[in-house]
Amino acid sequence: MSALNTSDDLAHDHIFDRGNPIAEKKTAWALVLTTIMMVAEIISGYAFNSMALLADGWHMSSHSLALGLSVLAYVLARRYAHDSRFAFGTWKIEILGGYTSAILLLLVAALMLYQSIERLMYPSAVHYDQAIAIAMIGLLVNLACAYLLKDDHHHHDHSHEHAHPHEGHHHHDLNLRSAYMHVIADAATSVLAIIALFGGKLWGASWLDPAMGIFGAALVSVWAYGLIKDSSRVLLDAEMNAPVVAEIKEVIAASPIPARISDLHVWRVGKQKYACILALAVTEDASPEYFRKQLAIHEELAHITVEITRI
Repeated sequence: MSALNTSDDLAHDHIFDRGNPIAEKKTAWALVLTTIMMVAEIISGYAFNSMALLADGWHMSSHSLALGLSVLAYVLARRYAHDSRFAFGTWKIEILGGYTSAILLLLVAALMLYQSIERLMYPSAVHYDQAIAIAMIGLLVNLACAYLLKDDHHHHDHSHEHAHPHEGHHHHDLNLRSAYMHVIADAATSVLAIIALFGGKLWGASWLDPAMGIFGAALVSVWAYGLIKDSSRVLLDAEMNAPVVAEIKEVIAASPIPARISDLHVWRVGKQKYACILALAVTEDASPEYFRKQLAIHEELAHITVEITRI
């Protein structure tokens, strides 16, 4: 049996993903704006007795924490990029930040549901005019944060779809996506709060206030589930169904030197980068380098180990 690491030299770095400094800066600005508005909404929600406004404020508080985690993940990934303890780089710190943010989204959804049901069972007077004004300001802040994060988010998606259209959303910056998801969830709950407050003010439908809180909790839960699913798949290296795996098999099947795959492991080490361990059984002499050159046409394969067994 022989083996070959496909790096040009035995001594090489494992920085497969160079980070996202633009996203880091934008996420930091979104954190500042969100935190300021969070404090205003929570104080106003208690002062004006609005469940919709209070739920939006508490919801925003979790987003402030989540955005802070996203910024921290970017900072730590950059700081420890050259730390040899990280066998395949620090990119998964960003994924861990996204996963943690998704858990926070679920906790906030549970809090929103509890408070909304409590208010539905025990209604109380709401100061609609003041609450509506604060909710509208909150919506503007949310939209500003979403705009900050959307440009980079959209650009990232477009570039990956162009390079690999069949892989779609799997190459997103999941840390940025989590930050973007939090501010979009905030914007959605702000809209629901405004609708509920206007309904109560104009038509006396006070039940709309807690009802919108319940609907918002359900909406946030769905978004959180999607983010948890995507980020956990990366953290658990559960991506053997990724298109690149089929591409590796196609390359080996089409090789002029017949080879049978006896073992294959593929996992993500960056937004567009994968590591691969490939064991081949061959009936004639062949070097690992021979198969490495064939696999090199797929640029997303950043770190490959090929093992050859003559049978």
